[in-house]
Amino acid sequence: MGHSQQLKGAARLAPAPCRWNSGLPVNIGVLFVPQQEAWVVERMGKFHRILEPGLNFLIPLLDRIRYVQSLKEIVINVPEQSAVTLDNVTLQIDGVLYLRVMDPYKASYGVEDPEYAVTQLAQTTMRSELGKLSLDRVFRERESLNASIVDAINQASDCWGIRCLRYEIKDIHVPPRVKESMQMQVEAERRKRATVLESEGTRESAINVAEGQKQAQILASEAEKAEQINKAAGEANAMLVKARAKAEAIQLLAAALSQQHGSAAASLSVAEQYVNAFSKIAKDSNTVLLPANTGDVTNMVAQALGIYTTLTKPQAVKNQDETPPAHEEPQPASMEMLKAEQGSSS
Repeated sequence: MGHSQQLKGAARLAPAPCRWNSGLPVNIGVLFVPQQEAWVVERMGKFHRILEPGLNFLIPLLDRIRYVQSLKEIVINVPEQSAVTLDNVTLQIDGVLYLRVMDPYKASYGVEDPEYAVTQLAQTTMRSELGKLSLDRVFRERESLNASIVDAINQASDCWGIRCLRYEIKDIHVPPRVKESMQMQVEAERRKRATVLESEGTRESAINVAEGQKQAQILASEAEKAEQINKAAGEANAMLVKARAKAEAIQLLAAALSQQHGSAAASLSVAEQYVNAFSKIAKDSNTVLLPANTGDVTNMVAQALGIYTTLTKPQAVKNQDETPPAHEEPQPASMEMLKAEQGSSS
């Protein structure tokens, strides 16, 4: 145990690798400084000035180039480290740090090794920020976590003349059991969404079917209504046509009866209808009701003509009053004509 503590103390006291002091140029009096570099010059061990890119003149032996700072953006790989979240889950996280030297003087004299200092600051800040978040929020709020680490680094590194531009978390490794539980949670969430989507699809399908049935019933009722209206209109038109035809037939019959020999023609028509009625009398039914004098055709026709004469007598009297008397030829008696026709037919 004591040996390990000694090793840790030696590791903390060991000088960190420094990339700024490597390859320092030698003062020969005339120097050419490359673009995006700043050379810190000391005269007799004291800071003298910072050489700008281009041609510069120095005094040999008195002036010495002590630091060479690169003004380009520097990428530092932050090594993997362990951190504990708010819900006590241990994570292994590494990242990438992007920074730039803003003040060569502070970067040279403010800290011994700026790269090492910023790397350690990034690691400690990342551990502290992860301790404020739960495991689910670490994955959801990755961008806000990076922004928080950048702000914390810039507040501490301002006196070092270094500015952190970006910090990106590369990989987050969780324990195997936690990973399995997260996978099970994801699968359960997906099954839940699938069930919800399926139920919503069933509901939409039922709504569409009900809506279709409703529209079909409405259309069927409208079609039935239109059919009834058309049928009623057709029946009304048919009744009007039949009434007009019947009225015209009555008018023609009245005109025929008012002519000469109209009564004889009417008697003949009644006799023919009587004979036809008796010829069909037993075709529709076996039950037949007959008058007592069925065979006496003359008597039956006489009765029918008597009824017709009784109905037409008032009209005939009126017509005689309206028309002047005229010479008419003698007409044979209707009864005699019927008896003669009956005798000939027998």
